[in-house]
Amino acid sequence: MNLGSSAFAQNGAIPKKHTCDGGDVSPALSWSGVPAQAKSLVLIVDDPDAPDPAAPKMTWVHWVLYNIPPSASGLPEGVKTLPPGTLEGLNDWQRAGYGGPCPPVGRHRYFFKLYALDILIPALSRPTKSAIEMASKGHILAPAELIGTYKR
Repeated sequence: MNLGSSAFAQNGAIPKKHTCDGGDVSPALSWSGVPAQAKSLVLIVDDPDAPDPAAPKMTWVHWVLYNIPPSASGLPEGVKTLPPGTLEGLNDWQRAGYGGPCPPVGRHRYFFKLYALDILIPALSRPTKSAIEMASKGHILAPAELIGTYKR
């Protein structure tokens, strides 16, 4: 599978409009090569460099989507209406939806991870990244990853 964005290149800088310093709108994402046997897709966006890339202590979760239909080929910038059947998990602000980069110090890396699964994940009550990863275990058919960076 391949995952990309018209907003930034692999390992490139994420534009300010997609961060807390701008409009905090999600970047456009597109993907291809989803396996034919996929039943759903999962998207997780996180920052393993929190709070300081020189001494990271945690991975901060920015966005969790699951049960994206495998027929979807991407998400538009600032997506308001998710593909039918898509469910949202909680980010580390304890809310659903996209939360853009907002690093307190240094240049952070943001990992956009897409997984094709051979199952639909049952609807979970306020699921976290770890709950979605646990439900996905043993069901990942293919992964894709896009990394962007941001420094305030």
